[in-house]
Amino acid sequence: VQLVESGGGSVQVGGSLILSCAVSGFSSDYYMIGWFRQAPGKEREGVSCINNDDGTTYYADSVKGRFAISRDNAKNTVYLQMNSLRPEDTAMYYCAADDTITTALDMCALAYKYLEVKGQGILATVSS
Repeated sequence: VQLVESGGGSVQVGGSLILSCAVSGFSSDYYMIGWFRQAPGKEREGVSCINNDDGTTYYADSVKGRFAISRDNAKNTVYLQMNSLRPEDTAMYYCAADDTITTALDMCALAYKYLEVKGQGILATVSS
């Protein structure tokens, strides 16, 4: 299984970015996939996760109402639309997936290091 992230970049406060994660290699559509981030000096945290099979989602409180996760199964790609960005959203963002976890909430709650498949990470910078 492989995850390839794209998007990211630099924006000013209040701006928007979209991250993409192309997925390949899973034998079925039943897996969880999500975005994690690590800001300088902070622990990695689950930002948003989605059940690729039924589309149920989870968002961390810090991004609710600003970020939206979605999937396009025809393209095997998951997106994270990030709006109303703040300086504290600056971080390396990592896509991760796991077909042994059963809910989006559990996916985001699990420590990143235990997840089955991980991307290489992509930087998003928000400047004031």
